[in-house]
Amino acid sequence: MNTQTGSPTESTATPPPSTTPSGPPTRPANANGLTLAAAEQFVRYYNTLLNYAAETGDTGPLLGASEAGCENCKSYASFVAQANVANGLIKGDYREQITDVPELYRGDSGRVGGSALVTVGAYVSQKSKSAAPRNIPAAKYKREFALSPKAGSWVMYEMKLVKQ
Repeated sequence: MNTQTGSPTESTATPPPSTTPSGPPTRPANANGLTLAAAEQFVRYYNTLLNYAAETGDTGPLLGASEAGCENCKSYASFVAQANVANGLIKGDYREQITDVPELYRGDSGRVGGSALVTVGAYVSQKSKSAAPRNIPAAKYKREFALSPKAGSWVMYEMKLVKQ
């Protein structure tokens, strides 16, 4: 979900499949460790945390997999804690889907940088029940990110979405 853009449009949001998570996603075993392969799997796992937070408003798992200084992580968490599917302020096909992780590289600092290609369907969001709804059209993005090692695995150091 892109909270950085979102001019009103005439598109209508289609609802996502109605599945209520029984709890936060569990980090898969292949997302543990400090290899580039683990980094790619972590990015995919982190995407499930973004979707879980948007659905439930529970941002603890997302922030737990993020560096404390990740400003865009905190900004996203703040937004979905206020407006989420569970409280009726997000409706439609809001789930982010990673289609590819075409770029991963290890920097001199020990961090991993890269990008993931992301699609998001059309959805409607409101900042509060009294706020005007914003229709967000389906779009494709590139998530640029940096990962940092922590306790033998990757965490999100910083991220941003760039509309394609």
